Amino acid sequence: MDYTILVVEDESVQLESIAGFLSKQGYRVLKSSRPLRALEIAGEEAVDIVLSDFRMPEMSGVELLAALKRRNPGIEVIIMTAYGSVESAIEAMKLGAADYITKPVDLHRLQIMIRNILERKQLISENRLLRTQLSERFAFQGIISQSSTMAQVMNIAGRVASSNATVLVTGETGTGKELIAKAVHFASSRREQPFIVVNCAALPETLLESELFGHEKGAFTGADRLRRGRFEMAARGTLFIDEVGEIPLSLQVKLLRVLQEKAYERVGSSTSLVADVRIVAATNRDLESMISEGSFRSDLYYRLNVVSIRIPPLRDRRDDIPPLIDAFLQRFSNENGKRITGISREAMDVLMKYSYPGNIRELENIVQQSVVLSRSSTITRDDLPIRVSEPHPEACGKDEMQGTFTEKVEAFEQAMILGAMKAAGNVQTRAAEQLGISERHLRYKLKKYGMK
Repeated sequence: MDYTILVVEDESVQLESIAGFLSKQGYRVLKSSRPLRALEIAGEEAVDIVLSDFRMPEMSGVELLAALKRRNPGIEVIIMTAYGSVESAIEAMKLGAADYITKPVDLHRLQIMIRNILERKQLISENRLLRTQLSERFAFQGIISQSSTMAQVMNIAGRVASSNATVLVTGETGTGKELIAKAVHFASSRREQPFIVVNCAALPETLLESELFGHEKGAFTGADRLRRGRFEMAARGTLFIDEVGEIPLSLQVKLLRVLQEKAYERVGSSTSLVADVRIVAATNRDLESMISEGSFRSDLYYRLNVVSIRIPPLRDRRDDIPPLIDAFLQRFSNENGKRITGISREAMDVLMKYSYPGNIRELENIVQQSVVLSRSSTITRDDLPIRVSEPHPEACGKDEMQGTFTEKVEAFEQAMILGAMKAAGNVQTRAAEQLGISERHLRYKLKKYGMK
C-alpha cells in the first residue's frame, strides 16, 4: 500500500512493536521517539497518518497534533493513551485528531482504524473537485474558500456591502484584495452601476491626478481633449483604489477632500463635480507605519479606514489550498486542452507545506505551469516548479522552533528573494515574476531588508 505512517512513541519496545506490525501490513513506516524529530520528519516526508503517544517528555500528543495541523491540515493523527487519560484523548479529537486508541494497543483494532481513515482520505481525494463545485461556500462570486479565517472576512464584507461606508482592504500581494472589492460592489445596491479600478502603483505621479479626476482640454501639454477621470466614470458605482499607499502626499490632500465633501474638479477646471461614488481602497503597505514616517496622512487614513477588512496570507489559511488547486486544475486543463484528472498525494503534500510568498496568485501560476508541463493525467511532484518542490534549505532554517514569528517570516522572505535574484541573474523584473509579486513590491522588500 502506498501510504506512509509515522509512529511517535518514547518507549522503544512499544515503538518497535507497533512499527513492525504496520510494516507487515504493507505500510511504509517511519519512527521517532521524540516529538520534535517527528515534526522534522513530517516536514520532510509525505506522511498520511501520525500515530502518537499522548504523554511524552518534549511535548504532549495534543501539542504535537496542533503543530502538525498548523503545517499540514491534511495529516491525520491518532492518539495513543492510557485508559485513565481517555477524557484528554477525546479533547484531542475536538482539536482535530482523527481517532484515539487506548494502551495496551489492540493491533487488530488499530489496523481497522487505520484502514477506515485511509479509505476516508481516498474518498475525499477522489471527490474533492465535485465537492468543491457542489458544497463549497461561495459567499461571493469568484471567491473560493472553506477556511474559518476567510469565513470571517466574508462575514465582514457581506455586512458592509449594503452600506455606503468606505472600506479599506489590506493584505499581502496576491491575496485577492480586488476580488473582495468586487464582492462588496456586486452585493451592494450599486451593483448595476460601474465598478472602476485605478492602480496607483501602475501610474506615474504626473498622470495619477488626471487619471483620478480627469482633465480639461488644454489643461497641460498634450491635453488635446477633455478626459473623464475614474471618479466620473464610477458615478453612482464603486471606485476601487488599489495600492492606495502609493499616492503621493500632494495628491492625498485632494483625495481627502473628495471623501469629506463629496466633490472634486477636473485638472484645469474650477467647476466642482459631485462624487456620488462608493470608495473601496486596498494596500499591501503598513499605512500606520507610513503615517509615523510622514509619508501618509493620518486624516486620510481614518477617512479610508471606516471599515477594515484584512485578508490573511495563504500560508495562514491552508485549508483553502485544496479547493483552490482543484479550481485552477479544472480551468487550466480546459484552457490547454488537457485531461488532468487530479494531483498525486506527494505533490499535494508539497503544495500544502509551501509558504506562498506570492499567495493565491503564486499558487495559480504554479498550477498553470504544472498543467502545461505535465505529461500525464496526474500532476506529480516532478511537474512542480523547482522553487516549490525543492525549496532553498537556507529558507527553512535548522530549527523552526527558534525565533519569533515575524523573525522567521522575514528570514524566509530574504532567503526567497536572494534565491530568486540569483536565479534571475539579478534582473529584478524576472525575479519578481518568479516570486509571483510585482517589481515595485520587490523593490520595496529589497529596500526594507537593505539588500543590494
